[in-house]
Amino acid sequence: MAAAPDEWLTVNVWSPDVEGRLPVMVWIQGGAYLFGTSGLPEYDGRVLAAHGVVLVTFNYRVGFEGFGLVEGRPANRGLLDQVALLEWVRENIAAFGGDPALVTVFGESAGAGSVAALLAMPRAQGLFQRAIAQSVPGTYLTPSLAADVTRVCAAELGVEPVALDAVPPHLLPAAVDAVQARIGQYADRWGLAAYARTPLAPVVDGEVLPTTPWRGLTGRVPLLVGHTRHEQRLLSALTGVLGHVTPAQADEAAARFGPDPQRYREAFVDPEELYDVVRSDWLFRMPSLRLAEAQHAAGGVAHLYELTWEAPGMGGVLGACHGLDVPLVFGNLTVGRTALLVGEPGPEATTVSQQMREAWTGFAASGDPGWPRFDPRPDSLTTRLFDVEPAVTAYPEAVSRAIWTDDPSVLDLA
Repeated sequence: MAAAPDEWLTVNVWSPDVEGRLPVMVWIQGGAYLFGTSGLPEYDGRVLAAHGVVLVTFNYRVGFEGFGLVEGRPANRGLLDQVALLEWVRENIAAFGGDPALVTVFGESAGAGSVAALLAMPRAQGLFQRAIAQSVPGTYLTPSLAADVTRVCAAELGVEPVALDAVPPHLLPAAVDAVQARIGQYADRWGLAAYARTPLAPVVDGEVLPTTPWRGLTGRVPLLVGHTRHEQRLLSALTGVLGHVTPAQADEAAARFGPDPQRYREAFVDPEELYDVVRSDWLFRMPSLRLAEAQHAAGGVAHLYELTWEAPGMGGVLGACHGLDVPLVFGNLTVGRTALLVGEPGPEATTVSQQMREAWTGFAASGDPGWPRFDPRPDSLTTRLFDVEPAVTAYPEAVSRAIWTDDPSVLDLA
């Protein structure tokens, strides 16, 4: 987002025509921590607010300005913007009919990673009472890796890292774009951060973000968390490999992203499926599951879900892909780029959207989304599947769960 500084921090509020103090839902949009703006039509809040909530969306700093590590400036400025917004909500939302003591933060992708980070940030404690994390990415960086990314971006601009503070903000996105365009050449230094094309992300700096969410949860804030079934398919389509994955590419994905490559290869023999599953697991699915497990271990309330409805959009090849939950939760099935994932919004899309909106707003209002609390026992029937025929089952990705026994690692220099 290459906006001027006075355009970074903006807020939008939707209030339904309902009397009384209403639950507040604060949306944090995704965008790989690199881009994103609250003004997109897919984030129009009228449909969701009509369920009896005050809905807030806002802009925060993204890209290098939000997440680049710069000497002399706070780390995680994008997260600090989110804290500032939540403080604004606490002081002002009553004027819009909202209850400042009943605030739910919710977000998808990088927005979900931000929600997870806020749960572990001392500065955010007490500013929200519930949290919803949709497809939590497991990408958090060490200061060493973040500092090296900064060095490369500074070199792109022809300055030393210590001089970045004097660079006009509008020049920074172009530097990051240039680094992204040839990120493969940094694979030997940045490891999985390069392979996953995630050079910017929250930094576990020991101060703003003392530790990862999986280790920093207190359990005090009830959590609704989950993911889509086919997270990777959208990303594969964007990079041109969907439907064309070779055995060599699948083997490489298992070797780089899977904690036990051989078990993955034995469980998923089709190259396309292997590639999709292991990359979905590493980036979104297992971080989301492990967050529910960490919340339970901390003594807190967690509710787990998986979106399994396979939308007909884009010819039906994307299945239940990354980002499909956004139009379904907001109820914006015909506007914005994410509506392309839904396709023609027939009765099935309307049904699943209604399910998700009722669950999200119900959780915001009462803490109960409509299904039992997460239980970590493998056979527990506590995972809600969102589909045309909804169900509450044992967590369905049992093979992946058995392989992933550790929390996501902080990404470091290779």
